[in-house]
Amino acid sequence: MLRANADAIADRWVQLQLEQAVLGSDLTESELHEEADALVAALAAALGGDVPVQRLAHGDQDLNRIVTDLSLRRARGGASPTVTSLAVLALKQALLESVRGTTGESDGLLAVALLINQLLDAAGALSFEVYVEGREAIIHRQSHQLLEMSTPVVRLWRQVLAVPLIGTLDTARTQVVMENLLQAIQDDEALVAIIDITGVPTVDTAVAQHLMQTVKAVRLMGADCVISGIRPPIAQTIAQLGIDLSTILTRATLADALAAAIKITDAPGPDGTDGR
Repeated sequence: MLRANADAIADRWVQLQLEQAVLGSDLTESELHEEADALVAALAAALGGDVPVQRLAHGDQDLNRIVTDLSLRRARGGASPTVTSLAVLALKQALLESVRGTTGESDGLLAVALLINQLLDAAGALSFEVYVEGREAIIHRQSHQLLEMSTPVVRLWRQVLAVPLIGTLDTARTQVVMENLLQAIQDDEALVAIIDITGVPTVDTAVAQHLMQTVKAVRLMGADCVISGIRPPIAQTIAQLGIDLSTILTRATLADALAAAIKITDAPGPDGTDGR
């Protein structure tokens, strides 16, 4: 039935998706037809193999690839996982309608209906699983990109780098700061790295530990580290928490930190005079 009515089934599936508005993405009608033709052909080929029906979605390589591509394409297009699964399950109606027009036997119709349910329930579950994994990968990649954008390394002066931090400093962000800063130190042969925490709202024990780890990593690269942006409320909090930053050079403002960095590097100041 699939081989004989492949085009009609694919067209009916596209029609059902358009009627039921289960797209939820920016797929065009022509793209839907290409998708439908590929999936119906893969179903027909898979049913002619030796893999049990309930395992076809996972066990048949071509069918698995097509369902996976369908799910990922819709995930990137912004469709929800429920909408994506419903799109696959809408194929049930198209298949059942075709079967009903092919056989009038109730027993045969029931057997085929059960087979279709087994096959497309597994395909729907696979599409849901792939969609969730795909969205998680997209979210993880976007989160990492946002972290990198929110922790830029700026070259302030010859052999002097700065990282202006804004917002909460957690473990994941600390790791990105370390990676970016250490790579920049190597690339620019920097001698001083300034970590500016003017935009960090609060400093607690966890934030202080993250700062200490970053400072240690910078020193292992052979560079000195200066922390700037120590405002009065943060200074009071650090003192009350008993956090020891005595081994770290700190300054109230980024300008003060830059002046200290110029002295450390023994470089001429902006006006051409000796930085000391």
